[in-house]
Amino acid sequence: MSDPAATRPSARDRRFDVLFEPVRIGPVVARNRFFQVPHCNGMGHARPRAHAAMRGVKAEGGWAVVSTEEVEIHPSSDLSPYVEGRLWDDRDAAALTLITDAVHAHGALAAIELAHGGINTPNHYSRETALGPSHTVSPYGYAPFQARAMTKREIREFRQWHRAAAIRAKRAGFDVIYVYAAHDLSLIMHFLLPRHNQRRDEYGGSLDNRVRLLRELIDDTKDAVGDTCAIAVRLAVEERRGEEGLEHAGEGRAIVEMLADLPDLWDVNVSGWSNDSATSRFAPEGSQEPFVSFVKRITGKPVVGVGRFTSPDAMVAQIRRGVLDFIGAARPSIADPFLPAKIERGDIDDIRECIGCNVCVSGDYTATPIRCTQNPTMGEEWRKGWHPEKLPPKIRDERFLIVGAGPAGLECARVLALRGHEVRLADAAHELGGRVTLESRLPGLSAWRRVRDYRASRLTKLPNVDVYLDSPVTSELVLDADATRVVLATGARWRRDGVGRANRRAVPGFDGPAVLTPEDLYAGRAAHSPVVVFDDDHYYLGGVLAERLRTDGHDVVLLTPAAIPSAWTVNTLEQAAIHRRLLELGVRVLVNRNVVDFDGTELGIACTITGREERLAAATVVTVTARWPNEALAEELAAIPERTAAAGIVSITSIGDCDAPGTIAAAVYAGHRFGREFDQPPNPAEPFRREYPDLDR
Repeated sequence: MSDPAATRPSARDRRFDVLFEPVRIGPVVARNRFFQVPHCNGMGHARPRAHAAMRGVKAEGGWAVVSTEEVEIHPSSDLSPYVEGRLWDDRDAAALTLITDAVHAHGALAAIELAHGGINTPNHYSRETALGPSHTVSPYGYAPFQARAMTKREIREFRQWHRAAAIRAKRAGFDVIYVYAAHDLSLIMHFLLPRHNQRRDEYGGSLDNRVRLLRELIDDTKDAVGDTCAIAVRLAVEERRGEEGLEHAGEGRAIVEMLADLPDLWDVNVSGWSNDSATSRFAPEGSQEPFVSFVKRITGKPVVGVGRFTSPDAMVAQIRRGVLDFIGAARPSIADPFLPAKIERGDIDDIRECIGCNVCVSGDYTATPIRCTQNPTMGEEWRKGWHPEKLPPKIRDERFLIVGAGPAGLECARVLALRGHEVRLADAAHELGGRVTLESRLPGLSAWRRVRDYRASRLTKLPNVDVYLDSPVTSELVLDADATRVVLATGARWRRDGVGRANRRAVPGFDGPAVLTPEDLYAGRAAHSPVVVFDDDHYYLGGVLAERLRTDGHDVVLLTPAAIPSAWTVNTLEQAAIHRRLLELGVRVLVNRNVVDFDGTELGIACTITGREERLAAATVVTVTARWPNEALAEELAAIPERTAAAGIVSITSIGDCDAPGTIAAAVYAGHRFGREFDQPPNPAEPFRREYPDLDR
């Protein structure tokens, strides 16, 4: 291994040299210690060009190893409607070759995670029977199907499928081939777990028997492709289920001891997926270390692990303390594909740090292309041609006035300024960030300040940006601003009248002083017990406000028309954690309930299923329902087109929440999109590229 100091760029901090040491993985060598572990993306086999472009940008950004997501190896491993990778036969290899070509073009290694979902496989598309170690009901949602116990012949067939997929993967150009036994999403892991494996033959019973299939698959894969490909094992060493699951001090450790130096690489984690990718609200950076740190003491092979690492110092500490050999990342590589390159060239402050919101995961859950709150270019690399570090040159000089310094306004200002335009950014508040600043003060959401801080720090370094705080903007000020273009990013406010998904008309009594909005709580308005939080938004905010009110000492009821609290957070892997937190704090949760009226002391509520009504004591009601766009300024300016034209204003555009209230990710995307496209709009007939089936075959 060469001395990295001999080739260290002058800008790189010496403390981080260890991160750029090459590491051998069996027959291949990774150029540094940055390893993009497998992660889903909602593109997979359905959108192979978009998928390849996204992975290629990671390699360009300095990741030494870039992995696929789960790649199905057989029709009986069909994960539809989720859009994963697919390698059922030779015809699928061409799409995967696009990935290896894109990754190799930037000197990185390409890794593939071969997968069979076993008892979790719904096979909705293929209509094959689900397979498992034993007859069992599938834990896949509430789907009415069971997995069949595999015969020994079928186990042999499964080994053949896996071997054939490994050979196809090698032909497609992959350098690292995964044997996947993690997240309770893998047939191999199902054989490891007594709760799924009740076999009485040599594949069941003792741990040695339950490990047999994993050992055989490692041997099979090494025999098939190990001459040129590294063989990695992705293993859950802890499930946080107590004795019912794998424990790092028990069988999780024992499995590593039994197979210690058999694979070329260990990729270890805490499963299931909601533990492995816990949101920042429930797990800090590096939270998996206590569960995985034992692995390097057992094996002589390199170890990769994850922990939502964004701090270079934390990464170095993992290496120096002998916890990991590779810094694994999924979400941080999504938030900033160029994270390694920025560390290498000394641009630490330019890293877009992951906020741990799991909006990226929602793409997989909704079978749509991946997206990211911090990185609005994620998923748009091919279909829109967006690059996270490159912007189109300006066509002509423009002078912009942006009103509103929330997530949309900040991102818009950043993009426009980087393109070389003169930008003035004004906000009525005394600090930047808009809703991001307000919400980041709530329990568990402090990491969300990174959305504001990243953009604010970039703007301070740009000489063509002026920022004005404590500056309410009127239509007259707009006319006097000497701007050629005006962008309105004035945000939105929560409705007080109860109108939302469940109620299309104002709720009687919701116009009284005892009804508060989230903005009222942000501003310090006092609530009085008992408090009812009416959550008809179904994302995170209702649950977070209930938590805050409860920790402030109030008696709190969270009432929602949905069947579970914070229902949409199923898509961000945190619904169960939110529900648990509320119950542990003593928040009373009422589901399938809508509000009827409020008299100041009692809230009328009705069951959404039966319509049965009852009265609930309430001194304060907090409504988290729909939002009003703050469009007063837009309406004023729209009413005086002659005056705006005379002032030299070419366009007035509303973006973000004041255009259509949505997520923070949607606001950032809107700001970025305007900054890129205002002078180079896409063809309305084809706003972005799409991928079409080959109808000639």
